[in-house]
Amino acid sequence: MATTSKAKGKASTKRTAAKKTAAATPTTESTRLIGLSLGADICWPGAYEAILSGLKLQIPYLDELVRVASERVTVEPFDLRQDCRYEVVIDRLTHWFHTSREWIKKAVIMDGLYVLNNPWAVQSMEKQTSYCALMKMDFPVPETWMIPPREHGDANPDVKPTLQKYARLFNLERVGEQIGYPFFMKPYDGGAWVGVSHIKNAEDLNKAYAESGTRIMHLQKAVSDYDLFVRTVGIGPQVRLMRYDPTAPLHARYVVDFNYVDGPEYSYLVDQMLTINAFFGWEHNSCESLRRDGVFYPIDFANPCPDFQVTSLHFYWPDLIKDMLRWTIFNAVTQRQMHKTLDWEPFFAVAKQDLPFRERLAGYAKIARERMDHDRFVEFCHTHLAHLDEVAWEFFGTPACKALVREKVEALFPAHEHDKFTEHFWGLVQFWRKTERDRLDRRAVAAGGAA
Repeated sequence: MATTSKAKGKASTKRTAAKKTAAATPTTESTRLIGLSLGADICWPGAYEAILSGLKLQIPYLDELVRVASERVTVEPFDLRQDCRYEVVIDRLTHWFHTSREWIKKAVIMDGLYVLNNPWAVQSMEKQTSYCALMKMDFPVPETWMIPPREHGDANPDVKPTLQKYARLFNLERVGEQIGYPFFMKPYDGGAWVGVSHIKNAEDLNKAYAESGTRIMHLQKAVSDYDLFVRTVGIGPQVRLMRYDPTAPLHARYVVDFNYVDGPEYSYLVDQMLTINAFFGWEHNSCESLRRDGVFYPIDFANPCPDFQVTSLHFYWPDLIKDMLRWTIFNAVTQRQMHKTLDWEPFFAVAKQDLPFRERLAGYAKIARERMDHDRFVEFCHTHLAHLDEVAWEFFGTPACKALVREKVEALFPAHEHDKFTEHFWGLVQFWRKTERDRLDRRAVAAGGAA
């Protein structure tokens, strides 16, 4: 969290979103520091740090020669006026560890820190809000109800008189009939499939509600007979699609598959992910969508601290780490300003237009790309990070990378499965290296032909 160092010389007023990537002859040298605010994360920080070091960045930017380094953020007392040493922080704690969250909020306000993700949005938004927002913008969110908690507890003495005066008895089974079976009961603010029940009939509904305790729950109509489950992950303006199987064991839910959507579907899912992330200020977030009869229904998209571990992402893990490196390096070097507040009116203005939904979605995504400086980001990566692909490809074949895989496996699996699953996940990372090598070789051939 907060380091107590009183580092000087970095004022937030130095930041400006208007800076261009074109550089004059550098007259000074500087190092931009990226902080990793971590919880139980094991494998990805080591990979991120190793590749960043291997890039050996010396980027001419305006009048500076900029180097980039990373550091793991510690948890300790901090002075509210203390200078922040970091340009960018990757936050993996805000959603549950309040000390780090409050330090990050202080650093954003007082020091101009750029953080993934907006801590106020993470703190105040939940699945309930995200469903309402997408409904407002006419996305096909399944029918969703909120029901009062089964138990209210007695910690607050005002609860009992409030319920006596204003709570209305309701027939839960009648609500279930109105939604129509099957549907899902799930916490309005939950994640990681905790507390989720598949409700097939009134008996299931009453049992799940009785077990829900003090949690406020959603009832959401199931998208039955879907033919595709896709999870998209957005990091800045970059979006990755992954086929997903929620019925598989945790380590096998991300399915290695190719060409399961066509071009228009791919474009649709990318625009949807960018829209969600820009709307809520979440730059590292995931979205689950089910396809039925050619329509994608978003069912879960308030995940602003998504899975980032090799033991679930396996084949997809290297590309997501590369995406994180590109986005954080870009923001650190350019000292790009973070959107500290949420501005929803431009999205709602598009929502009011009398246009087919796909055209309105393109309008939402246009706003998102502008807010994320998409074009400037692409130019920056082309100019300064062209060697990332090769550096990453090399690292993901090293013993150091395999050691990270094993360390994560040992944290999750019983001892008798350590060798088996280390080789399993390592094999999938090596399969990624094969496909990546093929991609890079095809690109080199195409570039040679163009020349």
